[in-house]
Amino acid sequence: MIAFLVAGAALEKGKAVAMFLTKEAVRLAEPGHCVGVACEGCPPLPRLFDQFEQAGGELLVCPICVNARQLDASGFVAHARVAGATPMWEWLGEGPHTVFSY
Repeated sequence: MIAFLVAGAALEKGKAVAMFLTKEAVRLAEPGHCVGVACEGCPPLPRLFDQFEQAGGELLVCPICVNARQLDASGFVAHARVAGATPMWEWLGEGPHTVFSY
């Protein structure tokens, strides 16, 4: 939840935002896997997920983790793509960056 809140705030400020998903988080790239509410009074995760997509956020999904879980990337949500370390660095490009890790 916090990662989506921080990402959403950055997107609102016009920043480019991508989340690099590894391990079990790669399942967020599959439709219907971002569900629930983190705590009482917290915004629902599906709403934050949709807002992230609508604002232009991107999900970069670890190819090793996808293969280990035998996931079909062709069925991923529209704002997700398989991308390892090299594509992640290409996405970052040159210049100063701010990176958060959760």
